[in-house]
Amino acid sequence: MMMKSKQLIDGNLDRNRGIPEISLAQKEYLQNCKRERRFIRSWQWIIMILFLGFWEVGARTGFINAFVFSSPSRVLDTVVSMAKDGSLWYHTGITLAETFLSFFLILLLGIGIAVLLWWNTRLSGILEPYLVMLNSLPKSALAPVFIVWLGANMKTIIVAAVSVAVFGTVLTLYHSFSETEEDKLKLIITLGGGKKDILKKVILPGNIPTVVSLMKVNLGLALVGVIIGEFLAAKAGLGYLIIYASQVFKLDIVISSIFLLCVISVLLYHAIAKLEKR
Repeated sequence: MMMKSKQLIDGNLDRNRGIPEISLAQKEYLQNCKRERRFIRSWQWIIMILFLGFWEVGARTGFINAFVFSSPSRVLDTVVSMAKDGSLWYHTGITLAETFLSFFLILLLGIGIAVLLWWNTRLSGILEPYLVMLNSLPKSALAPVFIVWLGANMKTIIVAAVSVAVFGTVLTLYHSFSETEEDKLKLIITLGGGKKDILKKVILPGNIPTVVSLMKVNLGLALVGVIIGEFLAAKAGLGYLIIYASQVFKLDIVISSIFLLCVISVLLYHAIAKLEKR
């Protein structure tokens, strides 16, 4: 009798530990969400297939100039041949390495300078107009200056890429830090905390969503900055490949490199989006 009672109790405990049943309304809502995602994803693929199809047909029928605009089949052949001779992995690897290094420098400098400005309001009042000015300055105009200062090497490319995004990152984070709810700050002060505790317990944890959103933007901007730098001061990389191939009229390589940049940017964006969900 005692054994049966124990088994019943254990069974009830197991059921209590289980996941509660989902209501019909919840199931219907989840199914609608899945249908909506499938609908959006389907149309994304349809638009891509139609675009590639029209591009290929137009190039084959002479509606567009295949020498100038290439075609999907020629781009695929070019990518395969570059993969076989190793040039694809070499140039793509260099561009990715420069992009990741620039991205992490943007992130570290952006957070570090934003914290410094938040910590010292007098300093922020002095520097904010200059940060706004530097952020609005066209960064492509600075690239030739960087070449004169640093030479035609990887340092110039990294500095050019960092300059594209770091000022905007600093301004966005600083204003986000400054707009933190005052009630939370007063609570820390009431409990005997100082500015260091506010930074560690409220400011930084509360702005993680802003940092992640900036990461999605800055990864793309870092790639743009790297390509600008490679246009002017590189001996390898996809940006260098685009400039070199356009100069010798190998436009299939130009279009293939642009296609690879599109693929890389999409993959990097989705990687940060997955991190954001986690």
